[in-house]
Amino acid sequence: MTTMSYRIESSHPIVGPLVSGLNSTVHYIADRAIAIVLAAKSETRPFGKEIRVVHQPTGEVVFRKTAAVMDQSLDE
Repeated sequence: MTTMSYRIESSHPIVGPLVSGLNSTVHYIADRAIAIVLAAKSETRPFGKEIRVVHQPTGEVVFRKTAAVMDQSLDE
């Protein structure tokens, strides 16, 4: 049996094309690379909050993502 060693977490719901579960703020994954890819391809609702991948046995944050703030004045 494989232990889920990595936790994708946020203080806000995580959404994206590769994650399932409405309004879920935590996902457990066994593989580090897959956990990082899922976190990188996801976002939060509301947009722009932090998503972290945490190695559960040590508590080490191995990946952290916050969406870039888009400046509307740069579109001109």
